[in-house]
Amino acid sequence: MSKEQVGVDGPRWASAGLVLRGFGLYYPEEQIFNSDVAAVPGNSIDASVLGTVSVRSRHRSSETETVQFMAAEAGKAAVKDAGLEPTELDLLVLSNWTTPPFTPEYGPEVAALLGTPRTLAFDISGACVGFLHGVQTAAAYLHCVPEARHALVVCSEQFSRRVRPGSKGELVASDAAGAVVLSKSTEKSGLIDVVLHSDGSRADVIRVAAPRGWIRSESTLPDHAVTSIVDSCAEVFRRTGVTMDEVDWVVPHPGTDVVHRRVRTALEVPEEKFIVNFETRGNTSSASIPIVLAEQIAAGRFRPGDLVLSPAIGAGWYSGAMLYRIH
Repeated sequence: MSKEQVGVDGPRWASAGLVLRGFGLYYPEEQIFNSDVAAVPGNSIDASVLGTVSVRSRHRSSETETVQFMAAEAGKAAVKDAGLEPTELDLLVLSNWTTPPFTPEYGPEVAALLGTPRTLAFDISGACVGFLHGVQTAAAYLHCVPEARHALVVCSEQFSRRVRPGSKGELVASDAAGAVVLSKSTEKSGLIDVVLHSDGSRADVIRVAAPRGWIRSESTLPDHAVTSIVDSCAEVFRRTGVTMDEVDWVVPHPGTDVVHRRVRTALEVPEEKFIVNFETRGNTSSASIPIVLAEQIAAGRFRPGDLVLSPAIGAGWYSGAMLYRIH
């Protein structure tokens, strides 16, 4: 494909020899079924942002199921799935925004829990775009450090802590961790492109304010979300020359029913290609994309060579999309 066809910048990682090769997840033991919860009255903002709450069940972590614990459990599963030992990791990138520490960061402790305490590890945020941010960061590190071979990107979120108790949002927010191993390979690169953008002029669309730290979204959230996702996907398609017809699966960060429906319509994605676990797991923030990948690959639904598009938006305002093949 010529430069004229894909645009002068072209796909960022198509020739880098990077593959997503191991997948893992962790769900807290407590699973809450919304049918067991009294109906929560909504308001105009709830209705415009959440629409009809289709989440049937969600997870809430206990005091012992910390961000670090969940991350380590998901990380262990991903490393094992990749056929590696934790000591082979050169980098660990942890995404978390829901319960961030002042200090120390979670990343080094997660590496220690994995049994590799001297592996370089650090935290990132980016809200619900954290998985894309983590993959981009890990890819850059592997690309620039010749001796580095394997990176673990793990997303661990306690979203249930960030919603007001008794609110309609409580029926949607969920806790979980998901992880992916990114490795150098002599084969064709599985990671093709990642685009990421921020727009501080839209910072007020989603805010989590002190002192309680409960999330607040503006009623315009779906408008911003759909526009950002469509723009990010269009940029990836322009850079790579790929069309939606060539994409096997769209695995987005699942925000709300309203956003899902509008994104599917705007991108003209057949419903059978649009894969989220929103109804059974809720909104798990940055962990959402890697846990879906782990579930679908384990189930045999996603197969080697399948082309996947993963768009996401996050408070900040962040937006992006990632195009990759299943290894």
